[in-house]
Amino acid sequence: MASYTELYSRSLHNPEEFWQEQAHRINWFEFPHHMLSQDENGFSRWYAGGRLNTSYLALDYHVANGRADQDALIYDSPGTGTKSRLTYRELLQEVELVAGMLKRLGVGKGDRVVIYMPMIPQTVFAMLACARLGAIHSVVFGGFSAHELAVRIDDAKPRVLLAASGSKEVNTIIPYEPMINTALEEAEHQPESCVVFQRDFVRYHLRPSRDLDWEKLRAESEPATWVALDATDPLYILYTSGTTGKPKGVMRDNGGHAVALHLSMELIYGIKPGEVFWAASDVGWVVGHSYIVYGPLLYGATTILFEGKPVKTPDAGTFWRVIEEYGVSVLFTAPTAFRAIRREDPKATLLDQYDLSCLHYLFLAGERTDVATYEWATEHLHVPVIDHWWQTESGWPMLANMAGVELKPIKPGSASLPVVGYDIRILDSSGQEVAHGTEGTVVVKLPLPPGNLPWLWNDEQRFVSSYLDPFPGYFFSGDGGYKDADGYVFITGRIDDIINVAGHRLSTSSMEEVLAQHPDVAECAVIAVEDQLKGHIPVGFVVLKAGADHEESDLEKKLIGMVRQKIGPVAAFKRAIIAKRLPKTRSGKILRKIMRAIADKRPYSPPSTIEDPAVLDELKTLMHNHKIGQA
Repeated sequence: MASYTELYSRSLHNPEEFWQEQAHRINWFEFPHHMLSQDENGFSRWYAGGRLNTSYLALDYHVANGRADQDALIYDSPGTGTKSRLTYRELLQEVELVAGMLKRLGVGKGDRVVIYMPMIPQTVFAMLACARLGAIHSVVFGGFSAHELAVRIDDAKPRVLLAASGSKEVNTIIPYEPMINTALEEAEHQPESCVVFQRDFVRYHLRPSRDLDWEKLRAESEPATWVALDATDPLYILYTSGTTGKPKGVMRDNGGHAVALHLSMELIYGIKPGEVFWAASDVGWVVGHSYIVYGPLLYGATTILFEGKPVKTPDAGTFWRVIEEYGVSVLFTAPTAFRAIRREDPKATLLDQYDLSCLHYLFLAGERTDVATYEWATEHLHVPVIDHWWQTESGWPMLANMAGVELKPIKPGSASLPVVGYDIRILDSSGQEVAHGTEGTVVVKLPLPPGNLPWLWNDEQRFVSSYLDPFPGYFFSGDGGYKDADGYVFITGRIDDIINVAGHRLSTSSMEEVLAQHPDVAECAVIAVEDQLKGHIPVGFVVLKAGADHEESDLEKKLIGMVRQKIGPVAAFKRAIIAKRLPKTRSGKILRKIMRAIADKRPYSPPSTIEDPAVLDELKTLMHNHKIGQA
């Protein structure tokens, strides 16, 4: 195989030839006539004229080519005490029946199906069944409120809603019936049917005029085969938060998505067909779409569907148990998961109970991997720990150390180098490239490679204004960062996490990096608080590891000294407060914007993705007691 430098250079200098080669990775019914073209809106499209089916590629192809009896899907649910395995043949049979179930309800190519379900095999069946029929699925994370579900129903206008009776998180049962009923009362659009999968621990009371029992309908349905689709036909809509409050419906097409994910499994994650890949995330997020469901199955790997948490199911050794039990080769999760494990078990004593010799790589993404978390994971796992960067919009990594091509030296704090196909630049506010080491806006020169969003569902103008207008000729990521002299990219956070202190532009993430170096800090957040004299001043909030005990004033002095030493007095860092916990989304992202709003006494709306809204009241009290924002 070519070196990273050769491969990357080819992907930029002759992209159409490069992506034509990559298209041969998958089995087309009809090979594309065009590699790169433009649609009627002037947007770039890959593989026009190609015909394929994603469900066929993920299932039928492997059954026909020697993987029928290999494990495709492993389900592990510590909360319900359930474990199961499905081979590629068995998974195909289940998907055929669910596709038949949907077909019986009139679902066909182009129809939308909203899936409001937890991390259970039926959710995977549903996604692949929609892909089989050419229906467009939109998975709505099971923790979303009724209002958020209603908003997505009104935007996608699904023919059918697929749901489960509920979920279980640690010891908490979450019934879905009240949320579904409220959402459908609020929504203007009404699906023709709501099909409910009943779980043993929580029952859903079916409304005869609307609701259908999943198992009964499945038993009455005939298996359905795949439908040949155009490469440019939509596969799914995945809604991501937007600044206007209305979620953005990120689109994904079939052809580019299949090629990009197949390539990424080999070249980025360095896994081989038949090995076990575990993305410890949720199917409601893009990670779950790309690397729990589609990526591993398109590639012929075994994927793990884990319905649990990194801690308290039952302890901080859960991840190690899963890795050993199923022989996981590559683990992909969020830095937050490792911070939670580190907080509960700082010395990784639970890890001694398990044999992790099967593990080759740990990949982290979802938010920036702080150096302390990187060092802890590296010390205890003894495998390369690779931070990489991508977004819902891209659908697969944009920055990574491409383990399957050539493992480059790892630089803690960096998401490494641009992935093949991504011409990543750092621009200043006038659109000019900045010098190495200078922070700016991270953008991607157009055209984007296959697998990225072609547009936003029902909102082409918003696609243009959000991603194309800020820097013409480039895709606007919304993130800030810089490149070093070796071309490594350091993502410093969202553009709005840059603060102005007495005329100096400073990154709150760089201060967080310093705070995280304290041996007793499990996680932290630095926010900008308005100040009449300096414009903004940074305030740090730190959560301590289990068993750590400090006088707040003493710890504050130590942390201030660390920031002064590493960044300098210019940071004006003078406040560090101990918090019991930080407000986060269910995917682990810290809600810094809301923290700033609380400090500045500005109105805010808690997102539907918040893990526990009660933490916001705790934070208000904490800030009040420490006189934050009262100067």
